[in-house]
Amino acid sequence: MRFSARMLLGITAAVLLFIPKLSAAAAQAPANSAESQAIISMLNRTADDWNRGDLDAFARGYKNSPDILFMGPTIRRGYEQMLQGYRKSFPNRKAMGKLTFSNLEVQPLDQRFATVTGRFHLERTAAGGGAAGGYFLLVVEKTPSGWKIIRDATTGDARPAH
Repeated sequence: MRFSARMLLGITAAVLLFIPKLSAAAAQAPANSAESQAIISMLNRTADDWNRGDLDAFARGYKNSPDILFMGPTIRRGYEQMLQGYRKSFPNRKAMGKLTFSNLEVQPLDQRFATVTGRFHLERTAAGGGAAGGYFLLVVEKTPSGWKIIRDATTGDARPAH
């Protein structure tokens, strides 16, 4: 597809008009705001659910929608694919280990969306796959039932050894 100079100018203008709106919204909701704390609380609940071995409760941190996207070793689209991927990769408590998050940073985008970056660590026995960890970037959405993950890009290898 070829773009004309007029089309490129229009796209550039639209982007430049949009950026200040994002910046202004982010400035209105500092990283230590009540909304940011609610997002961190949601993530801490997911870790608690994981550490109890309850994948169904853990998955409630994700929006139950066909639109969610999980990017790890594979791409999973939709709630069911995401949940099935977790069940396959973590079939038992040994494989799940103990999950902790660190270096959490919330960046509000507007009143409804934010990003979260951080590190995860799984403490596991050798039989469970050994210790694992990495980084993640989440996009979260404020829904009527609270903040939910709608995009999850995770690095590292947390899959148990087979």
